[in-house]
Amino acid sequence: MITRIPGSVPTRSRAVVANGIVNAVAVSPDKTPSLYEQTRRALAAIDKSLADAGTDKSRILTATVYITDMAEKEEMNRAWDEWVARDNPPMRACIGVTLEGRDLVEILVTAALPPG
Repeated sequence: MITRIPGSVPTRSRAVVANGIVNAVAVSPDKTPSLYEQTRRALAAIDKSLADAGTDKSRILTATVYITDMAEKEEMNRAWDEWVARDNPPMRACIGVTLEGRDLVEILVTAALPPG
């Protein structure tokens, strides 16, 4: 069975659950000029999607972070380090890309559902 958690656009889900695995994606809902703030807000959206799917950040297996300016990666890392579950840190990759609009960061995570 596949469960889709709708996004703000009818053709996109913000999370999908299948076989005990959750895939969730987020960008900041507010396009501040700060990579740090956009990262914080995108991570808060990830928290909400994971909760809606029945899990939380302590169960994230992998994360891929896409940012527009690798020279500012330190700002993304600051927001990440404040947010991450330090006792269960996921594997993470960070990739420099061109994002649409005023998005500075987009985050994709894969998490496990709790047993049961």
